[in-house]
Amino acid sequence: MRPEREPRTGEVSRPSPAVPDRDDALSVLFGTSTALFASMAGPAHVLEAANPAFFTAIGGGQRERTGVPLGDLMPELEAQGFLRLLDQVYRTGERHVGRDTRVVLGVGRRAREAYVDFTYEARRDTGGNVVGVRMIGVETTQVKHARRLAAEQRALLEQIARQAPLPEVLEGMCRVIEELSPDVIVSVLLADEEGRHLHHGAAPSLPAFYNQAIDGIATGEGAGSCGTAAHRRQKVIVTDIATDPLWDDFRELAGQAGLAACWSTPILGRDGRVLGTFAMYHRTPRAPQDTDLALAGLFVDTAALAVERHHAEQARRTADARERAARDDLSYLLTVSTALAGPLDEGQTLRRLAELAVPALAPLAAVDVVEAGRMIRVASAATTGRARELLASHSAVRETEDDAVARVLATGLTKVARRTPPGPGPWQELGVTGYVCVPLMDRERPFGVLSLYATDGASLDGHRIALAEEVARRAASAARNARQYAQRAALARDLQSGLLLPDLPDVPGAQVAAFYHPAGQGLDIGGDFYDVFPRGDGSWSFVLGDVCGRGAKAATTTALVRHTARAVAPLLDDPVGIVKAVDRALNDRSSQENNGFVTLVYGHLTPVDDGLAVELVRAGHTLPLLLDAGHTVTPVEAHGGLIGIGIPPRLDAVRLTLRPTESLMLYTDGITECRAAGTEQYGDARLLKALASAPARPAATDIVRTLTEDIEAFTNGRTVDDDQAALVVTAEGPSPRVR
Repeated sequence: MRPEREPRTGEVSRPSPAVPDRDDALSVLFGTSTALFASMAGPAHVLEAANPAFFTAIGGGQRERTGVPLGDLMPELEAQGFLRLLDQVYRTGERHVGRDTRVVLGVGRRAREAYVDFTYEARRDTGGNVVGVRMIGVETTQVKHARRLAAEQRALLEQIARQAPLPEVLEGMCRVIEELSPDVIVSVLLADEEGRHLHHGAAPSLPAFYNQAIDGIATGEGAGSCGTAAHRRQKVIVTDIATDPLWDDFRELAGQAGLAACWSTPILGRDGRVLGTFAMYHRTPRAPQDTDLALAGLFVDTAALAVERHHAEQARRTADARERAARDDLSYLLTVSTALAGPLDEGQTLRRLAELAVPALAPLAAVDVVEAGRMIRVASAATTGRARELLASHSAVRETEDDAVARVLATGLTKVARRTPPGPGPWQELGVTGYVCVPLMDRERPFGVLSLYATDGASLDGHRIALAEEVARRAASAARNARQYAQRAALARDLQSGLLLPDLPDVPGAQVAAFYHPAGQGLDIGGDFYDVFPRGDGSWSFVLGDVCGRGAKAATTTALVRHTARAVAPLLDDPVGIVKAVDRALNDRSSQENNGFVTLVYGHLTPVDDGLAVELVRAGHTLPLLLDAGHTVTPVEAHGGLIGIGIPPRLDAVRLTLRPTESLMLYTDGITECRAAGTEQYGDARLLKALASAPARPAATDIVRTLTEDIEAFTNGRTVDDDQAALVVTAEGPSPRVR
């Protein structure tokens, strides 16, 4: 690269014939692209060539000319500093690069804001003299606005979702649009219930006197842009307030506020009702561009959502104000939902239901369910202990047609009576004067009944009956969820136990111990697994691994790995060959069965005179750890890649001998990556320290116990986010010796 320089005094700069040819070529190159290209000559920056995209960007029309200084063609560039930048590049020959640079293109009504990535670079002749400046750029306005618009729109929707106050949402929306379009002033007016008047909603950039003056204006033809838009129920665009008859009554007010143009869009609800207006003002007369109209349309929808959400909230609050009991009901239902949302089983949920019903709904409550065709009273509650005992001793009889509980179970309908229940029972002693029996539904079938009993002449009115039905619905849902939770947890436990060894086998010359702790609540089948099995020739196979993912797919992958290893281990002596066979089995799955990669450590144990001979292969897994007789912990370096990813792994076998009392530990990363209450991870260093702290001459079970106790102390009972598994092999019979 030649150094750029200024011409010496007296030196004549003659442009090379190649220079215009090159720029012509560039003009052709960029002629059909969306990139902006312009070539300027001399210190006056005379526009010699430009592509159509450049002329389109600057406004087209009378501006599509060459042979004139850029400052004459685009006078707005002077105040924005772009001509000074051109002068600087022409004078110094040094390139200037702008990123996401704001520029106002055009003047007056045709002016628009744009953002551009551009480069100014010097044009030189063959002698290295600067003869002009070349501009290459890409307009980023739409991308920039789209990103900002999406982010701001999302923020507004989040405000609406969390029921932020309507003035806060509307003012935030106005400010967002004004930031996206700096020349725009935004106003939102809200319609009254009849849609006949518009009231101030938000207009943070309009003068206070203007907002006060138009607050409460009537809708109708000629009522400015907003009143007319609400009346017509369609967009009204006034490009010049000074001359438009729609502003006759407000022209002086607009002049005092410095407003020259106003485009108003009605805000319509989903039912077509006018909710308000959304206005965009300008301080100079101008017509809206397509982007302005699109922006208005987008935020009108957002405003409609916010206003409708506000109306719904107002309706709810009005109802609460009119009916104090309704507020108490909501509070009570919230208490019920919270109480039933805890980690309860089905029986606890139904007992909690009876307790929650007394005394809020009635002084006496009982819950009966059908189990194996029989009616069983599972819960009762009362304001006194004696009354609860009496109620608990009574049980409905399903076969009796007159029994209220039996009838509700048969019909699935609530039964109400203002008298003593039919049939035998402690009704007189309890002073029961009326009852309501509400079904507990599992989808469309009743599985139980909530019975409420009134005493001392008090009645169960329609309000309490409706509340009881809602409480019963929530309790039935909670009971069903608790039952499904228990069934799912049991299923996960059963499936997980089928994927793990119920008991580790007795391995001659070795002690083997394992540790497994599933993540979360144990509802999903984990991806960690281990296995130990004989090969039929006196040696034993061991494997510990981690499957990508959780759930049913992880279970099928785990089963595939274990069963493939068990199937080929007696047939192949080389652990590398066995792991490659597992890799092929994983890769042979259909795309629907594919559940990602697998990491594992697989190896063979063979009893020898001086301990246990170990030959192992590591496939992308954590390094095995060796605990020697001196309580020194060292990683076993073994190289190997992931399996099940469609790329043949490079695997190396490592051989070593475990002397008596020496141990080999395999583990999954759920141990080292588990976290305490803060953000600290358990980590490799703590794991090594925990292993080294095992008792002298530890058995395999001692090492597992030491490790689990240290992990529990670290997590302090916190639920772990990943499965944890470890497998320990200790030689029986005193550091490793690599063969």
